[in-house]
Amino acid sequence: MEWAFNSYYTLIAATLVLLVGKVLVKKIKFLRDFNIPEPVAGGLIAAIILFALHEVYGVSFKFEKPLQDAFMLIFFTSIGLSADFSRLKAGGLPLVVFTAIVGGFILVQNFVGVGLASALGLDPLIGLITGSITLTGGHGTAGAWGPDFETKYGLVGATGLGMASATFGLVFGGLIGGPVARRLINKMGRKPVENTKQAQDDNADDVFEQAKRTRLITAESAVETLAMFAACLAFAEIMDGFDKEYLFDLPKFVWCLFGGVVIRNILTAAFKVNMFDRAIDVFGNASLSLFLAMALLNLKLWELTGLAGPVTVILAVQTVVMVLYATFVTYVFMGRDYDAAVLAAGHCGFGLGATPTAVANMQSITHTFGASHKAFLIVPMVGAFFVDLINAAVLTGFVNFFKG
Repeated sequence: MEWAFNSYYTLIAATLVLLVGKVLVKKIKFLRDFNIPEPVAGGLIAAIILFALHEVYGVSFKFEKPLQDAFMLIFFTSIGLSADFSRLKAGGLPLVVFTAIVGGFILVQNFVGVGLASALGLDPLIGLITGSITLTGGHGTAGAWGPDFETKYGLVGATGLGMASATFGLVFGGLIGGPVARRLINKMGRKPVENTKQAQDDNADDVFEQAKRTRLITAESAVETLAMFAACLAFAEIMDGFDKEYLFDLPKFVWCLFGGVVIRNILTAAFKVNMFDRAIDVFGNASLSLFLAMALLNLKLWELTGLAGPVTVILAVQTVVMVLYATFVTYVFMGRDYDAAVLAAGHCGFGLGATPTAVANMQSITHTFGASHKAFLIVPMVGAFFVDLINAAVLTGFVNFFKG
């Protein structure tokens, strides 16, 4: 028996998850100490409750997926609308280095997946599914490759396995990012911003990464900002249909981000428009939280428990590899400083889960230890665009090698 919730009740459930997560993080020291994002804390509780109802009464729950996708697109639009070219130039060499680090990890992730799958007597393609297809790629990439593996290569259940693996990555990407960064920051001896002069400096300007800061916006600025969001979403809808036929079939969220960048910089450079960054930040952060809450509401733990033992072993090893890579490669090569630690948290987020998880990880750190403009400049660009291009090229090479 399946209970389906329309968009109205899905939104109600998501807001309840966020409120529960807020209370949990406020009351439980462990969650605060390890910087677990509020949507992850509340979402896991909801997933456990739904799992118990499924096991006892045999009922499953289906929440409105298009609404979840819509909030994801709004979030990426907010990233684009926040991207001023004058700030993008600041990415420079660190952006190139981080992109190379991420590309190297995609190779490592697939070698680990394929190597373990082969050692455990599984099809190498299962190693790719438990590699960058689902972990770096997420649910969207899993949904794209799964049917192809089923029809072309006869890998039964590839799509379901991909969805379950991507869900595993989404959860653990949100769980490990905060602890990894906090351990690195504690070794530096950095104190929470509330106890330092840096708190005053960080609070001087409205910046995207300070998600919990109070923003003062008006109804007029909110409507004008929503108009820009609508323009970006309309542009993405048009380009999503166009590029499927004539271009590279990029994910729709890439077009949202690109549209936001174009509109932002045309308005500010050509028409000298004063952008309402405060309103953009509010809508973007709210959408991020709701997206994560809905993603975890759709987490079917009974599918994860149904994973074969060898697949569970592979996913567990991939999680350990991510922690080690973020600590000894990402952090080291990005400079061994505070920005590098925040970047490591972000890499854990989209290296196992998704870019929104990466941003949530970084927000949980910067809320405690102060802003990291470099991290919030680099991670969304790499996680939302470059990583998909690299991942597609690497996966094509692996598939052709094993099945070509």
